[in-house]
Amino acid sequence: MAAYAEMSREELTTLRNSLLEEYESFKAQGLKLDMSRGKPGADQLDISNDLLTMVTSIEESKINGTDTRNYGGLDGLPEMKKIFADMLGVDTNEVIVGGNSSLNMMYDTVARAMLFGIMGSTPWSKLEKVKFLCPVPGYDRHFTICQTFGIEMIPVEMNADGPDMDVVEKLVSEDSAIKGIWCVPKYSNPGGITYSDDVVCRFANLKPAAEDFRIFWDNAYVVHDLYDVSDPLLNILDECRKAGNEDMCYIFASTSKVTFPGAGVAVMAGSASNMEATRKLMTFQTIGPDKVNQLRHIRFLKDLDGVRAHMKKHAAIIRPKFEIVLNTLEKELAGIGIAEWHKPNGGYFVSLDVYPGCAKKVHALLKDAGVVMTGAGATFPYGNDPKDRNLRIAPTFPTVSELEIAVKMLCLCVKLTAVEKILEK
Repeated sequence: MAAYAEMSREELTTLRNSLLEEYESFKAQGLKLDMSRGKPGADQLDISNDLLTMVTSIEESKINGTDTRNYGGLDGLPEMKKIFADMLGVDTNEVIVGGNSSLNMMYDTVARAMLFGIMGSTPWSKLEKVKFLCPVPGYDRHFTICQTFGIEMIPVEMNADGPDMDVVEKLVSEDSAIKGIWCVPKYSNPGGITYSDDVVCRFANLKPAAEDFRIFWDNAYVVHDLYDVSDPLLNILDECRKAGNEDMCYIFASTSKVTFPGAGVAVMAGSASNMEATRKLMTFQTIGPDKVNQLRHIRFLKDLDGVRAHMKKHAAIIRPKFEIVLNTLEKELAGIGIAEWHKPNGGYFVSLDVYPGCAKKVHALLKDAGVVMTGAGATFPYGNDPKDRNLRIAPTFPTVSELEIAVKMLCLCVKLTAVEKILEK
């Protein structure tokens, strides 16, 4: 088919009528399909069921002299710290193991900065203004953390190899109110982009005007490869250390999409001085995380090789789902000039840019037909996608048969809204 922009008005009108008829036929089926969040499917959860039997007795609740049922262990069991340290390429003294949610650890880190400052700096809540840079499209829950604390968000465009570093370097060096930047450096949410070596090095060599500026390095998908070859990602802490900026980054990850999202283990990492300052403030916040759950994970995952072997099982389950999405997009939308997307090698999402001014309409049409997706604009601060283009596809939760229908329906709505938008001109 020719590109829509090259079609005559008569051809577009005929096409619209045909697409609208097809849409009404789908709508009449009463579909109830959910692609709204990056949730593992039940078959993914099932491969971790042995976790439930890893600690079933008093003796099994002990490890190397520690009774995990009791108080203590503020920053996690040493064995769990070792697994995360190996995953992230840091030392065990640079790791704090928390509860089930890395999002919780990120929220708490911002909250502590608001209340107490960072390593002796003025508490952010006492400043006239606090700003964060937000690569877009990005992770909506990062943005809602900022909104919760009244932090002003400044969008930064994502390029094919990561955020636009010319913009990041300029803004960070000129404005001391900029205290942080959110990053999902490997298989980014939602674009699936992995930051290039150059981008990571430029991050490490930033010269921020604010002494308490921090890179919030949310390495959520560090082991979430779809294929045998993993996208390479430079170690941000190593690069910061080389640049004399070792305190500039906080690193976060979890087992949320490795084992059970509702009962996983989260981690925060960074320089020894960053972690020591964090531990001191945590002393007044908690007596320690759920060590029984950490012990379950230690016994189940064993070590980094065990994590990688387990993630291959996940990849075998979700890779066909990603391929359904990508193959359908290619078949239905390639070559007609109304949509763009990136093929990720891992992570949990596919980012789709539809015809300008159409994302909200596509989302509404899908909702009316029983297909739920993350809201249009959610991947931008304040829910404001200035071009109204971006939609986040989450392929993992639906079954294969549900996904096939949902993505075909998505492509239909993308085509229908694009035709109508062009006809409005």
